[in-house]
Amino acid sequence: MTTQPVESTLPRWSPWSAIGVTGLLLALIPPIAQALDQPFLIRVFARVIVFAVAAVSLNILLGHAGLISVMHAALVGLGGYAVAILAMHADEALITWPVSLQGTRELLIAGPLAVLVTALASALLGLVALRTRGAYFIMITLAFNQMLYYLFISLDKYGGDEGLQVTAPLRAGGSELSNRTAIYYTCLVALVGTLVVVSRLVRSRFGMVMRAAAGNERRVASVGIAPTRYQLAAMTIAGAFAGLAGVLLVLSQQFVSPADMAWTRSGELIVMVVLGGTVTIWGPVAGAAVFLSLELGLSSLSIHCQLVFGALIILMVMFLRSGLSGLVQKLARHGGPGRG
Repeated sequence: MTTQPVESTLPRWSPWSAIGVTGLLLALIPPIAQALDQPFLIRVFARVIVFAVAAVSLNILLGHAGLISVMHAALVGLGGYAVAILAMHADEALITWPVSLQGTRELLIAGPLAVLVTALASALLGLVALRTRGAYFIMITLAFNQMLYYLFISLDKYGGDEGLQVTAPLRAGGSELSNRTAIYYTCLVALVGTLVVVSRLVRSRFGMVMRAAAGNERRVASVGIAPTRYQLAAMTIAGAFAGLAGVLLVLSQQFVSPADMAWTRSGELIVMVVLGGTVTIWGPVAGAAVFLSLELGLSSLSIHCQLVFGALIILMVMFLRSGLSGLVQKLARHGGPGRG
């Protein structure tokens, strides 16, 4: 039972080099934005980072476990709502039974709680979804996404379909996170940490079993390994990182709404992953950056932008079968950084 190592086709660029370059390029955005007197770029790229974390987490399932999940946006929204609801009840008890839970705007408390909630939700939903395969798995995850979407629409106390605004800045270690640049770099640190953890994960024995099960579950089971357990663990881990993306979403925009949980948003995340490339760790980051940049740029040019945008995405997917990361690898093999 053999599997092709991730990014093995890129001779000299180790995953750590790719992560380092990605982090460095994104770290340059705030000073560039200030030099150009375009502060809105910080907000734009903060959004790119948030969706990059969500796309990287989805790629654990899509690119490595062979599971096409359409409930990822709902998990991102769930993590965001967990932080926003805790912030709304910052001066009172959120629940008193069976345990007492005080609301808080402290991100070091609310963040881990949100990640835990989404990990547990993903695990519970995964227990049901993994009883199916193929198109049935896609349909049941889509159903779960819509269930969570309509659940939060029905919660009038928390804004219903209008969403929930975080009226006061979140805190980290007692200090308010109200500075746009500080928020940006907080999101960037979270992205780099996500890339490091996911990179180590997919290169571990766990990652090898995931990829092997994606290729042939029966062969994996024949050597005494239960693939469903690994797939459930993958869904739980991906759900946890989706929750982290939700935390960053609320931190960066001080707002969350059911629109962030729509199944169309899950579809957009899938497009980001495929556009960037499922083989590399950093591919989904590139996919998120290009997708959101095209969306923003075209929307400012024409009212018919969605038609042009869709056509461009189709052309990219057709001619870049390995995504943007595959294109970079091809260029590297023909005279780029990896040429010896």
